[in-house]
Amino acid sequence: MTSDDSLVTSRDRRIGRILLNRPKALNALTLPMIRDCTRALHDWAEDPHVHAVVIGGAGDRAFCAGGDIRALRDARVSGDQAFVDSFFAEEYALNLLIATYPKPCIALIDGLCMGGGIGVSVHAPYRVATEQAAFAMPETAIGFFPDIGATFFLPRFPGELGTYLGLTGTRMTGADAVHAGFATHFTPRARLADATAALARDGIAALAAFDETLPGFSLAPHRTAIDRCFAADTVAEIVARLSEEDADWSRAALKALRAASPSALHWTLRSLRRGRDLTLKQALEAEFALTRTTMAHPDFTEGVRAMVVDKDRSPRWQPARIEDVDPAAIDALFLG
Repeated sequence: MTSDDSLVTSRDRRIGRILLNRPKALNALTLPMIRDCTRALHDWAEDPHVHAVVIGGAGDRAFCAGGDIRALRDARVSGDQAFVDSFFAEEYALNLLIATYPKPCIALIDGLCMGGGIGVSVHAPYRVATEQAAFAMPETAIGFFPDIGATFFLPRFPGELGTYLGLTGTRMTGADAVHAGFATHFTPRARLADATAALARDGIAALAAFDETLPGFSLAPHRTAIDRCFAADTVAEIVARLSEEDADWSRAALKALRAASPSALHWTLRSLRRGRDLTLKQALEAEFALTRTTMAHPDFTEGVRAMVVDKDRSPRWQPARIEDVDPAAIDALFLG
């Protein structure tokens, strides 16, 4: 475990357990937590008594609300680029380790799961979501972009769901998260404790008994329209197509896009399109390069200030409108 018990590791019969243990901070990932998680996985990879690894979050509010974005902003403002680089490099290495781990990894997701929380769950082959699970990639709202391999997995969601979710930050809850691709199994919160005990007793085969029948996908009636709108080549065209729709979902999407960083929308769309042709490892490498250029843009520090630090939710984006973003400025971010 970490020195402050923010990450707790243990052996439970045939499984290794990793508990993200900062419930008051919604289990947000710190660099020490990333390092200790990585260390435990490396130790268990060679342990013949550990057949699988189960990752969960403490409390009932969140699995993991993301990385410690406030610490990253503070480091950026103070000029501590070494910390920023270490955080992202080690976080992305952990994401890749989970994706390529030689033993089954199972993420038990109950409550909020965003950003870095998705990074330590979605790359596992087994992701169990409860009806209280809520997945989102809200990075455009803080002047950043969906990372932790999101530029790899979002383009592989059905149709243009990944583009829709990556640009708008819309939450997928419960069973909808399984339909979208964030999770693989649906188990009610009331059965989660029994499921964890069964995993320790019987191994990965126990999951089947706790995988309940999915209710319908709430977005199913809008899938064709979502695909049509978010297949556009530019953010401006996406906005134009959404404006032609007359539905609650499209109005909510437009509202989210108008509130997000205009520049972040542009670089996010470009990174998602690029990710279609990349491996996970390549996508993570490209994302790391993009952290350096996009975090130097004023929208990152301003977005985190408005949404996380001061919480006035009134960011002053530069530029303020989607239509005013210079394509050449976006091009430069991908060359930096």
